[in-house]
Amino acid sequence: MHESENFNQENDGLRYPSIDELTDKSSSKYKLVIAAAKRAKEIDESHKSYLEETRNSKSIGIALEEIIADKVKVED
Repeated sequence: MHESENFNQENDGLRYPSIDELTDKSSSKYKLVIAAAKRAKEIDESHKSYLEETRNSKSIGIALEEIIADKVKVED
């Protein structure tokens, strides 16, 4: 694998999940951000995800994936 291909794969997580998918999960972007941040902190502490596989390697990306998969609810 070329260095540029590796760079693109590593940064793919920045584009997934999309903001359009996320805004369907909550009427408030503020509440979405708070829920994702709280869950990311839990992931950092436990090193565990509710998903078997994730596209992201960083905790915030994993938290957002969990929200998309309805594993984490955003309070409205």
